[in-house]
Amino acid sequence: MREQQLLSRLVGTLERSGVPYLLTGSFASSLQGYPRAVENLDLVARLEASGLRELKESFPPPEFELDEEAALRAIGQGESFALLDLAGGGRIDIWPASDSPFDRSRFARRYSEEFQGLRLAISSPEDTILSKLYWGSRTGERRKQAEDALGVYELQHSRLDRSYLECWAAELGVAAELGRLEKEAQPLG
Repeated sequence: MREQQLLSRLVGTLERSGVPYLLTGSFASSLQGYPRAVENLDLVARLEASGLRELKESFPPPEFELDEEAALRAIGQGESFALLDLAGGGRIDIWPASDSPFDRSRFARRYSEEFQGLRLAISSPEDTILSKLYWGSRTGERRKQAEDALGVYELQHSRLDRSYLECWAAELGVAAELGRLEKEAQPLG
């Protein structure tokens, strides 16, 4: 299934179910920064069992794979689970929203953007940068995550809330990474 169709189906299901969500990760950084090929979609959602059932019904086998039991366990443990488009090769990693101050802030700051005729809830540029730096500091993809964050920083520079960035970078333990990014940046916007 093409990315636009997959996104349309996913967003439609979440909105019908009343599940708040935001798109983040490389999809968000490609919209806000320098575009690059995206291997999967990352989404944060306030998903509970009823919303998960509707998701499963909207993405049935054999075209899709969503292990409902594993997803429920992942939600309970604050971990991601995958929705696989077996027919089209797409993958959506769904992260359960926590009640942490950062997640509450991300949801309060998300915004709506049109993408290929779809209205999508997207992570704010500041939160995209912070999330990229955070995950880059905790995974083996430090350089790729930093490049994505840098692209958003450079293209959104004139619109960024720097005090928000600095405050949350300190809170998330990525102040040094943000400092390096700011030194390396050649702002365009």
